Amino acid sequence: MKNLKNRSLFATPAPKRAEGMSRRWRVLPIIGRAIKRLCMVLGAVVLFSMVVSTIMLVRLGAGAVAPVSIPDRAVLYLEFEDSFFETAPRPSIADPLRMAGPSLRDYVRAIDVAAKDARIEGIVARMRSGHFELAHSDELRAALSRFRAADKFTHIYSDSYGDAGPGLSRYYLASAFETIWMQPMGLVSISGINMEIPFMRGLLDKLGVTPQFLKRKDYKSAYESFTHDEMSAQNREAMSALTQDLAADLLAEISKSRDLNPSYLKSLVDQGLFTADKALQARLIDKADYIDVLVDDLQEQVLGDRESDAPLFVNLAGYLSAMKSPKANAARDRIALVYAMGAIMPTNPGGAKVAAADDIAPAIFDAGEDDRVKAIVLRVDSPGGSPVASETILRALHVAKTKGKTVIVSMGPVAASGGYWIAANADQIFVAPSTITGSIGVIGGKFILRDAFETLGVNWESIGWGDNSGMWSFNSEFSKNEKARIDMMLDHVYDSFITRVAEGRGMSKEAVDKLAGGRVWSGKAAIDNGLADQAGGLNAALVYAAEMVTGSADSLGQIDVVVMPKPLT
Repeated sequence: MKNLKNRSLFATPAPKRAEGMSRRWRVLPIIGRAIKRLCMVLGAVVLFSMVVSTIMLVRLGAGAVAPVSIPDRAVLYLEFEDSFFETAPRPSIADPLRMAGPSLRDYVRAIDVAAKDARIEGIVARMRSGHFELAHSDELRAALSRFRAADKFTHIYSDSYGDAGPGLSRYYLASAFETIWMQPMGLVSISGINMEIPFMRGLLDKLGVTPQFLKRKDYKSAYESFTHDEMSAQNREAMSALTQDLAADLLAEISKSRDLNPSYLKSLVDQGLFTADKALQARLIDKADYIDVLVDDLQEQVLGDRESDAPLFVNLAGYLSAMKSPKANAARDRIALVYAMGAIMPTNPGGAKVAAADDIAPAIFDAGEDDRVKAIVLRVDSPGGSPVASETILRALHVAKTKGKTVIVSMGPVAASGGYWIAANADQIFVAPSTITGSIGVIGGKFILRDAFETLGVNWESIGWGDNSGMWSFNSEFSKNEKARIDMMLDHVYDSFITRVAEGRGMSKEAVDKLAGGRVWSGKAAIDNGLADQAGGLNAALVYAAEMVTGSADSLGQIDVVVMPKPLT
């Protein structure tokens, strides 16, 4: 009891509330505690979300797919949406729950395996929204042709082939199928090829921005949208020729697939837009009906019963999981598959889709040192970029060749400028007819923002050391001396470019210069003029590489294809 009475001697007495303290000030601590607890709760929620997301990322990155059992009589179901990816898209900070969907090579591999799989009787595809690169469609069309040659059916369904927009690229892919289905209210839009290029020189003049770019040579049009207010004669010539090449290929391939006369098909393209009934009359589609009717027809065709509940379809992810190849055999020869996708840069700035030389070159060097690797297939889909980075990759390929490796290049939709630089020394170059390649040239310069800053009331003052210290300033034009140094640099890069192409293609520099000049070519034209060797996609390049390694045709299954560098989960 005594201790209790004396406890106040050792404790701080509670402060007395000041008389007259307003109720408002008593409320503030309560609000503060509430905010603190809310932050704690939100932090716990964020932490929990991060843990769950991490678990899902690991599962998605590993391509976790539940094992599937394929029926004795089945149909492979494919979905075409948005576009095709050269490498499987992965989750990212911006899109952490993105499924690590199939790559273009996954589609081709699955179709080729299914062609020899007695359980798979046919393919049905659902085309959703999106635009499909012609070069990617070429690869899928080739795979579908091999599948149909195995006496198996192919059907495709879409609500529309270009609903209220251009649809020729969609229809080009669809035409490879045996039957084309479309919803009765759908549209077929095959209005041709239309290339539109904005020219913003007038806008830049109004903003006080002056573009100053120097180039080698006349056809190099990378910055023409900024330096001109209309298309140059050289650019128009190149784009017109490219359009005609693409149009001729589309007409030939669609006419062959649909058994239509090319001139008749051209008359349909000139009309452009068709409702379902008109498309049926024109023989552009085979069925104007609903997808549930297609499913019922397939059940009757394969299972003999429209009302059957037996499993019929196996989707691509399930089929890929069922057909997973065994791990690479250490005793077997290998082909190293290296991807160069996006702008060519020395390094990856982080998260961007670029062809980083410090990723690609080491992978090629590793392949060159690996005795099991007998060939390297470089898949290129790039508009170009840094000459220095391009040279780094080219050097790695040259070193690999000196170690006895066969180097094959497979060009995707675009392999231009630096994208051609890294391909120049290959033993064989494969292109799609619609590949955009060439652009052997160089351009450099800057935008001058002085007048724009004056308009905004910004005054820049400059202190420098060195006669050309202001060379890269965006406040002044190149001086006469600075321009001479830029010209020297451009001459050096251009001469180096055509020298490497001449050495790689076995041509004279004069002959390369006539094909170069910064001009782009279609894949078909590149084969004709010697810048490429064969028409074909990535699968054709891999088949060729396997034949070079083994000495026998159809030997791709006898050799391991290893992606380098190994893709990260």
